[in-house]
Amino acid sequence: MDPIFELAITLPPPGSRDRLRALHGQLRAAILDGRLKPDLRLPATRALADALGVSRNTVVAAYDLLLSEGYLVARPGSGTYVADVLPQAPPPKEARSDAEPDGRLNQMARASRSPFRFTPPEEGGFDFRTGYPDAALIPFAIWMRLSARALRASSKRAAVYAPPEGQPELRDAIAKHVSFTRAVACGADDVVVTAGAQQAFGLLARILVTPGRTVVAMEEPNYVPMRLSFEASGAIIRTVPVDEEGMIVEQLPGDARIICVTPSHQYPLGVVMSPRRRAALLDFAQANNAVIVEDDYDGEFRFGGRPHAALQTLDRAESVFYVGTFSKSLFPSLRLGFVVTPPWAKRALVRAKQTKDWCAPTMTQDTLAAFIAEGHLARHMRKMRKVYGERRAALLHAIAQHAGDLLQPIEGDSGLHLSAHLVPSIDALLVSRQADERGHRIQALNRLGTTTSELNGFLFGFGLMDVRGIERGVETLTQLLRAAAPAKQAASR
Repeated sequence: MDPIFELAITLPPPGSRDRLRALHGQLRAAILDGRLKPDLRLPATRALADALGVSRNTVVAAYDLLLSEGYLVARPGSGTYVADVLPQAPPPKEARSDAEPDGRLNQMARASRSPFRFTPPEEGGFDFRTGYPDAALIPFAIWMRLSARALRASSKRAAVYAPPEGQPELRDAIAKHVSFTRAVACGADDVVVTAGAQQAFGLLARILVTPGRTVVAMEEPNYVPMRLSFEASGAIIRTVPVDEEGMIVEQLPGDARIICVTPSHQYPLGVVMSPRRRAALLDFAQANNAVIVEDDYDGEFRFGGRPHAALQTLDRAESVFYVGTFSKSLFPSLRLGFVVTPPWAKRALVRAKQTKDWCAPTMTQDTLAAFIAEGHLARHMRKMRKVYGERRAALLHAIAQHAGDLLQPIEGDSGLHLSAHLVPSIDALLVSRQADERGHRIQALNRLGTTTSELNGFLFGFGLMDVRGIERGVETLTQLLRAAAPAKQAASR
């Protein structure tokens, strides 16, 4: 009897798309482990198909794959045979430590840190991660309807590349949106669409930084992804401390040519840059021929007080690049953001975008353009401000009730997170690690600056948990804090 018929080949049920993959894999394994010997003639495809109860096309496709991989050879007029010389498996690669980067990488790449990983909590764990909206409340039914419409429209257009600066309809919708919601003075021609804020930072670094020479001033503490984008471009980073009014402009280095700020909701502390500091920063930029990269981080979520104008609105010297994103107003996987750019930099920025990835996905742009233009984004934002405002109030109440003697919230009235200082006798970084080991997620302020001397506290994101979850999370965190408190402090409770 032909040895191939003696093989115990087990295939998925009829109709499964995995039948070809299973047959190919089991035949290859039989060849590699010697059950099908070299120079063995295989049965005709029709005979094997009948024996296995599969279509002849499935067997033909499996044979063709094995032929292309060198496991079988075809002999015209004779049949298909197991190869005499099997493909040589490549030798296992020697494990390399991340501490020993390959010398073929340039110096900047060898110094790069590991990519960010955002691990969700375990079942029942609290989740105070920042930068995430509540996806359950996004009007996906509307989004899918508009997406289907964009797909139908795309099928009627020529298959050409979209403009690097973005679809005209989306740039017009963005310009009108930020003009109304943030008083940003711009038109469609001033907008360049990017793959989120992160790409915007990278593109701006590409056109503004001369490696090893350009000094970039950043807030301390700061938004790490923004800092890494400019570090990767070869910029010289100088940090400037932040107080209750935002970046202390008086401490800006005189040779700073790029200043990166988050004035609407400073990341991570959450303070709002005061009008006095905003004016001083714009004066500094004009006097020193510097530019400002304004990341309007969480600026669309404001829960009280008088709105502050964007720096771009106040700019009269064409010094400000205004960066926005839809990652929090909608969802992070959308990967669409934008830069409102001064006219003198528009051509260079568009060229940088084109050489980076040419353009953002066209149908996604068309869907977002319709979502904004038809008023769906504005309605969604009104709804979410109410939801997040309730969660923020619940968070403040829970901190005061359970940990008022341990945590002091930092004042601020906007954004999807708030920060709180922790009493010096408890190490926030240690507690965050202990929480992580127990399946919870919360970030320590200690990790978000280039120095950590005075940063002892936590960031509380409230996009991923409802009011009840926030209350339970603060209560659980408080238990961890009290367990980590010095004996004398714990006994005083």
